Amino acid sequence: MSDTAATRRQLKIKSGSCKRIRRLFKEHKSYQKEEEDQKRKLDRLIANTTDPDDWDVKNARRMLDENQRMIADAATRLGKAVQDLRDVVVFAKQDSALAEDEALMQAEEALEEKYTTS
Repeated sequence: MSDTAATRRQLKIKSGSCKRIRRLFKEHKSYQKEEEDQKRKLDRLIANTTDPDDWDVKNARRMLDENQRMIADAATRLGKAVQDLRDVVVFAKQDSALAEDEALMQAEEALEEKYTTS
């Protein structure tokens, strides 16, 4: 298998990950929204209780901690997927046979989208 064919194959595989990148981005945003909701709920519980060891408060803190771990995980997966795609695109651009390849164009379009995790 030639280098061009192998690069084209990797480009198609990583271009397929464009859909996954979009899903990861949406997942990350969803976790951030959920975190805001959980923080408000925890603040409300703390304000309405006189017992700081209340089960509801502890459970709300646990849920918030779990959500923050999920945000970090989603951000890590998103960053890795974008970096993998970027690496393959850079390599593919060096191959003149792939200059007009549809998979390369799709991958470049995906990289142009704004995927910020903050």
